[in-house]
Amino acid sequence: MPDRTPIIRGAEPIDLRGHAWRDAAWRDTARREGARAPRAMLLIHGFGDTPQTLRALASDLYESGYDVRVPLLPGHGRSVASFDAATHDVWIGAVRTELAALRAKYEWVGLGGLSMGGALAAIVAADIRDLPVLVLMAPYVAMPLYIRAAAACHTWWTPFRPQLAASSPDSIHDPVERAKNLAYGHVTGHALHELAAVARLAQASLPRVTAPTLLIQSRHDNRIAERVAKRAFAALGAARKELVLTDVGGHILTVDYGKERVFETIRAWLEDGPGTISSTPDASIVSAAR
Repeated sequence: MPDRTPIIRGAEPIDLRGHAWRDAAWRDTARREGARAPRAMLLIHGFGDTPQTLRALASDLYESGYDVRVPLLPGHGRSVASFDAATHDVWIGAVRTELAALRAKYEWVGLGGLSMGGALAAIVAADIRDLPVLVLMAPYVAMPLYIRAAAACHTWWTPFRPQLAASSPDSIHDPVERAKNLAYGHVTGHALHELAAVARLAQASLPRVTAPTLLIQSRHDNRIAERVAKRAFAALGAARKELVLTDVGGHILTVDYGKERVFETIRAWLEDGPGTISSTPDASIVSAAR
């Protein structure tokens, strides 16, 4: 059944479109004149969060010539009860449906995700041989042992502790952006259990990913350790891949300090791929495969 709980103001899906060919005749003329086929990016937000965390990136990509879709994942942006009712299968299915809808309209569709959205993107990308590009932003592909243990036995403690605090000031260093965040700030045991399932499936999916892949995250990420990002990068099956670690910002690096550099890095990757991203004082390329 559809969730009829009202969407939190500001958490709505993002649709930035306008670069698509208007009709067949216009398309044929554009092609004769050497115009590039319209491109689209599907971006997926993180666990308990909303498209708001990807709004600035979506706008940046749109200004660069991409149509962009950022859906609101089931159970998100509404209520903690809605969140608790959602499952990892539903989240994965939603991403697959969104990607299929865009691929039916555009000749080129890239996929990207932030945190759990990155994990979901990796799971879906593993089953698509012709995906042109994958962008993983601080992908949540591993869960700390103590959280994994709590998730595994959630049915024991949930009756006594229905919700846990989930917000952390270290996820977004910029206090102005932190105040704008629309995440629930709380998590249930069942939701943690479903997140653990996503992380487990994403980890298993990485070797089957063949799309050219950019993995980018902050060295100061409080959710995903640098060593986890490096292991995830090494596990990726893509022949063309690049890992970029920034030295500013926290886990939600698309709204934090240094986000402009993150956007610049993603744009360079989308246009030209490996070898086009250069190290800077606030970002370094740890390793790359071409």
